[in-house]
Amino acid sequence: MNRAFRRLVILLALLMAFGLAVLQSASPPGIKLPSPPPLQGAVEHILIEKSKRQMSMIRAGKVIKTYQIALGSSPVGDKTRQGDGRTPEGTFKIDRKNAGSKFHLSLGLNYPLAEDRAAAKKAGYSAGGDIMIHGQPNALPDATVLKQDWTAGCIAVSNAEIREIFAAVAIGTVVEIRP
Repeated sequence: MNRAFRRLVILLALLMAFGLAVLQSASPPGIKLPSPPPLQGAVEHILIEKSKRQMSMIRAGKVIKTYQIALGSSPVGDKTRQGDGRTPEGTFKIDRKNAGSKFHLSLGLNYPLAEDRAAAKKAGYSAGGDIMIHGQPNALPDATVLKQDWTAGCIAVSNAEIREIFAAVAIGTVVEIRP
């Protein structure tokens, strides 16, 4: 019995130590971490890493700001046809800006490229189009953010983030989308 009691005391001590460590590592209640500073100045390059659900703004070869993103509803793999729910992979350019989009602002990509259209035509279907970097659906309250992959192949960020990006990105900006 003495041996069992010692084991119980040791187990309780370990559990208490673990609980104390967890409490000490947590942020104090009511304290919010500061938001990253807003994106300022022009962006030269946009890097989208689908597997990380991350979009980075680049200037002079350095990442100046990173955003968490949502992708198409079927995010793995390159877009091959209209309606596949995939976000295309490759190097594109911003070819239009739309302040009146059905999503909160949008930056259009020049997808499909000639090779995408040719491959789709050869296979007997449409390559799709209207791939955008945009905010949330206009029907939602401004601060609402859909977290899961939900687009038809576009790249989505929060409304506050697309306002920053929209102001900093020019037509012709290169957008690299990696798996």
